[in-house]
Amino acid sequence: MPRKPAIPNEVRTEVERIITDFNRRTFRNSGIAYSAHYRGKHLYLKRNEYGKPIPICCLTYTGDMNRWEFAIFKYTDERYADHEMFPGMGEVDGTVEGAMRAGLEAYQV
Repeated sequence: MPRKPAIPNEVRTEVERIITDFNRRTFRNSGIAYSAHYRGKHLYLKRNEYGKPIPICCLTYTGDMNRWEFAIFKYTDERYADHEMFPGMGEVDGTVEGAMRAGLEAYQV
């Protein structure tokens, strides 16, 4: 029997819908868009800027679509930090969309 992914397929489908809607509203076909990459219980959000993927944050799935744990990517030491002060941290609300809004403030386009 195949092993179930740590982030269920229905959750991944919903994440992709949220990202697509956010990109459409926020970037309007500008060559900039968020994308998702999954590894275990982690969702890595990158922002593609004119063909170059930029790491933004890592979300950890807790079993609730509205309670993802957040860690910002720190370029100073190239790692994800979950207890870091940064511009936009007020946008972090446990949702995928909140993480993308926080990323826009932390790493402006």
